[in-house]
Amino acid sequence: MESTPSPLSPATEEPAYRVFLDSLDYLNPEEIERIELAYAYSAEKHGNQKRASGEAYITHPLSVAGAVVEWRMDADAIVAALLHDVLEDTGTTKQELSDKFGREVAELVDGLSKLDKMEFASYQEAQAENFRKMLMAMARDLRVVLIKLADRQHNLQTLSAMRPDQRLRIAAETLDIYAPIALRLGLNKLYRELQDNSFRQIHPLRAEILARAMKAARGNRNELLSKILDGIRGKLSSAGLRADVFGREKSLYSIYRKMKEKCLSFSQVLDIYGFRVVVDNLPACYIALGALHGLFKPVPGKFKDYIAIPKANGYQSLHTTLIGPYGTPVEVQIRTEEMHHVAQDGVAAHWLYKDDEEHGADLQIRTHKWLQSLLEMQSHDSSEFFENVKIDLFPDEVYVFTPKGKIMAQPRGTTVVDFAYAVHTDVGNHCSAARINNELAPLRSELRNGDMVEIITSPHASPNPIWLTYVKTGRARSKIRHFLRTVQHEESARLGERLLRQELLTLGVVPISIPTEAWDQLVKAGGQKSIEELYTDIGLGKRLPSVVARRLLAREEMSADSPSNMTLAIHGTEGMAIQLARCCQPIPGDPIIGSIKKGSGLVIHTHDCQTIRKSRSSEPQKWIDVEWEPEDGKLFDIRIKVEVKNTRGVLAQVAAAIAEAGSNIEHVAMDADPERLFTLLRFTIQVAHRKHLADVMRGMRHIPEVSRIVRERGGEI
Repeated sequence: MESTPSPLSPATEEPAYRVFLDSLDYLNPEEIERIELAYAYSAEKHGNQKRASGEAYITHPLSVAGAVVEWRMDADAIVAALLHDVLEDTGTTKQELSDKFGREVAELVDGLSKLDKMEFASYQEAQAENFRKMLMAMARDLRVVLIKLADRQHNLQTLSAMRPDQRLRIAAETLDIYAPIALRLGLNKLYRELQDNSFRQIHPLRAEILARAMKAARGNRNELLSKILDGIRGKLSSAGLRADVFGREKSLYSIYRKMKEKCLSFSQVLDIYGFRVVVDNLPACYIALGALHGLFKPVPGKFKDYIAIPKANGYQSLHTTLIGPYGTPVEVQIRTEEMHHVAQDGVAAHWLYKDDEEHGADLQIRTHKWLQSLLEMQSHDSSEFFENVKIDLFPDEVYVFTPKGKIMAQPRGTTVVDFAYAVHTDVGNHCSAARINNELAPLRSELRNGDMVEIITSPHASPNPIWLTYVKTGRARSKIRHFLRTVQHEESARLGERLLRQELLTLGVVPISIPTEAWDQLVKAGGQKSIEELYTDIGLGKRLPSVVARRLLAREEMSADSPSNMTLAIHGTEGMAIQLARCCQPIPGDPIIGSIKKGSGLVIHTHDCQTIRKSRSSEPQKWIDVEWEPEDGKLFDIRIKVEVKNTRGVLAQVAAAIAEAGSNIEHVAMDADPERLFTLLRFTIQVAHRKHLADVMRGMRHIPEVSRIVRERGGEI
């Protein structure tokens, strides 16, 4: 269709725009008319705005729309690409866009627009929140991310006019976030381009030297490559296969990364070139593989079948490495034409190749599930969410099996705990052990390709903060943090309620006698949303119970620092809201005292702990009298030092005595004296109370080789 350009902007006369219009031949006349209208509207709104390079701003949305057209996307996506900056840069409202171009286009453009940076304390926080917004829009409509990637691609190509610090920031962000997203969506061609362009911005000199080395190597190895190519074509032809065979060169960044990770020089990187074989159908892939293994010997362990087990982004191919002429390793990928489309353009292949509707739809469903899994990592902290998503953008994967034979793709380095959370949040929260290939394994065990993993759960098990030190996936990290944060708040609320009740009783007031209006006024004055939130703040040490009690009773004339004279009873099993100090490790039976520590709740020490001596004398108002309330079944860690004569088998005797007294050994270390007459054994053991500890120590004293036993106190570590 030959349409009349809108009179809204002289930019419609630009040659680039005419070329762009010629590429819209797959759309109907009405759709092309809408796109022309969108271009004219965008040109008018951006008006005299210029890019950093001095070009008219309209050249940028036109280039982004051109990339979207290459993927043969629909008219709404192209219109949104042309308008993607108008909300952010021109003062146009979302409602205006909706009225003029439809609600769907307005939603796409809104998903691509950044939030107001003035709302945030730092650039990093603003970026994290912008990224969260984009992901949420992506989950609703996949076209958002495709337009965003095209936008980033053009920005990278035109970075030269920007300040060096801006170039580095944008390039680093692309390597960290946008290139992995492109890979995760199967956009391999775009992925390599984003990586190479970012690499050239971050390390321009290295990129230039490497490019020259590649060019030289291309000439030096031309004869060898031609020989391999002819050999592959001849072998496939003799096997009766019709195939397209072509060489491919590794990207600059992938070669640089391999050199850096494996500490290789350029001359040591032998697999710079690979070969791609595209055949007619799936059976032909395996016939071609057999033929090539007959031509050149395969390298053991270097064969991967991504057809039987596709990558999570839908990628399918057979990969094999062969030993070619003169011992040169040759990488070969074998795939069908359909697989090749998906390998190059991933989810965009759905728009590119309409004859592949079924596979494209399946690919989009899988991608949508992945985006939903990212949104499940939502947290109150945008930066934490950003960090979790970055962790989850792993390019390498391992494939493991459930006991029922289901295949699950996991990031390389994933642990049993990561796998448990991948199965279900409840499985992760209650996992207590695991079997890998029918053998019991620790929760921190890393999974390998082909492992069969069975998670053992227990209703009493719960996430341990230590898990955060070794889990690999953002999903697991997010779920563990959420659980710990929720549990801590619940426990802190219970503790805060007890502390405030105790303070009120100290002041001679029964809490139930205080009218509801007084509680409501207190909550409102403190800026909390509910009484539970007030209790949580007290339990976490953010507010002092003595001050809250006096405000509640409107008795400010009393000293807010006057200490309470009642004793708080604890079990020691309350969880995260009450912590037993590591310096003195109190156990039931020890005289104890507590202090509210901001963010940690109530921290319990022994009365004679050396660590707190100064604070108790200088700040007595911070300390609360605490006593043990009996509870069966709980064991507490305690440290003891045992001096023994250096004789054979003495450690076994001491360990047996500890076990006979009903205690567990958590840790043991040894220090021998220079003359090797005595050895100092340092144990961390578990006991129920002070009497239990006395029984353990009595049992060890019966051993003739034991000369001294001491319980380690604060300050002796």
